[in-house]
Amino acid sequence: QVQLVESGGGLVQAGGSLRLFCAASGRTFSTYAMAWFRQVPGKEREFVARISASGGRTSFADTVKGRFTISRDNAKNAVYLQMNSLKPKDTTLYYCAAGPLGVDVITAPRNYNYWGQGTQVTVSS
Repeated sequence: QVQLVESGGGLVQAGGSLRLFCAASGRTFSTYAMAWFRQVPGKEREFVARISASGGRTSFADTVKGRFTISRDNAKNAVYLQMNSLKPKDTTLYYCAAGPLGVDVITAPRNYNYWGQGTQVTVSS
């Protein structure tokens, strides 16, 4: 069982940066791949980034590649999403998720077992 709590969201001007933080509970945290998703109300949850259990492999959506980075600290049960060069279209709720390794589609929300409650990111123009 893993419980996830996100923080770090807020209001920032276009071109600015934010760092999201996901705190995880549970002794098995280091065995899970971790990811960030975002969801605009009325739309499907959208994959943002994923990091492997060891932290050695990362993947990003094309929409954020080159602007966002994902990292983790297994000793602290923590995952981070560094967001730079933010754009107004990045505005939405961001969710942290945990899931098993070796799934068929890493961008599919169905392949993640645990979710946080979300943190709001608002980018003003």
